Amino acid sequence: MPGTRKLGKPTDQRRAMLRQQVTDFLDNGRMETTVTRCKEIAPMAEKMITLGKKNTLASRRSALSFITREDVVTKVFSETAPGYAERNGGYTRITRTGPRRGDGAELAVLELV
Repeated sequence: MPGTRKLGKPTDQRRAMLRQQVTDFLDNGRMETTVTRCKEIAPMAEKMITLGKKNTLASRRSALSFITREDVVTKVFSETAPGYAERNGGYTRITRTGPRRGDGAELAVLELV
């Protein structure tokens, strides 16, 4: 786990939620959620893109063990990662959008650069 944020969930639920959110983020390229979740998702998504840049069998299997859908792994390895071949990291951007109306939680947009 990149950070120490518990996000109000037990370990197994937190890992499952983060895996699913990283998968959805890499599939869509953009996600709106709370700032704390964005700060947890961004390093994991960047690691998956870095694995895609290596493009070896071992890196593909490592990505498949974390990302929940095989078509998203194929997309990362064939489309997303080659676009960042010249970049040495920093594939994501977090932009704060203001408080949520219901509970006042700080929202942010996480997107690929």
